Amino acid sequence: MNVNKFKSMKGKKPIVMLTAYDSVFASIVHQAGVDAILVGDSLANNVLGYADTLPATMEDMIRHTQAVRRGAPEAFIIADMPFLSYQCSLDEAVRNAGRFLKEAGANAVKLEGGSFFSTTIERIVKSGIPVMGHLGLTPQSVNVFGGYKVQGKDDKSAKYLLEEAKALEEAGVFSIVLEMVVEETAKMITENLSIPTIGIGSGRFCDGQILVINDLLGMNPSFLPKFAKRYSNLFQISLEAVRNYVSDVQNHRFPFEENVFKAGE
Repeated sequence: MNVNKFKSMKGKKPIVMLTAYDSVFASIVHQAGVDAILVGDSLANNVLGYADTLPATMEDMIRHTQAVRRGAPEAFIIADMPFLSYQCSLDEAVRNAGRFLKEAGANAVKLEGGSFFSTTIERIVKSGIPVMGHLGLTPQSVNVFGGYKVQGKDDKSAKYLLEEAKALEEAGVFSIVLEMVVEETAKMITENLSIPTIGIGSGRFCDGQILVINDLLGMNPSFLPKFAKRYSNLFQISLEAVRNYVSDVQNHRFPFEENVFKAGE
């Protein structure tokens, strides 16, 4: 997979993406056959224990992208640029984007926001760094939105999102994530762009789909967004496994004969 192949899949084959944050799950996700892995700044709340994505730092993102690359050496990897890594200055944005390719082995970066960041995107792309856009509900702007709210519900906001998407396409992004956009608006945007759209909570008509691996595997029993599907209950499976281990140790069932080393072996 590369940027050109990714773009060529539009309208031909659904694009499958998942997040991964470490080498183990990166290997699993890649072997399962996804088209691309996103090292999302969602690692802040899904791995590091924060309430939202804002605390993720460049060093967090670099280190986890490196881990994902080690786990999936052949994968097409996109890394999220975290909050304030590209908003402050053009030079800093290019420098930070470049670190993901140079230090972490990513193939591309993703950044949130619309036409306000067109110049930033143009500079990054012209520096030789592929960029994926992100519109709709942009988690780094959760304080501006006043919460996690569905976007594009009326004609005015739908038109605005379409204009923003076209601006990002003009700036040079190779694809756009649409997050929590109503299905009708996401369909309209997808039909009016020459680049692929990747939906998360944006319905059935995007060119591809992405989910957070933790949601897919059921790793947080108290959280499942409407748009996600839980394909396993890894939290319960893990909890039962650890409880069995605790019980075995307490009741002298582990270690057993086959688990010990003896002289002369």
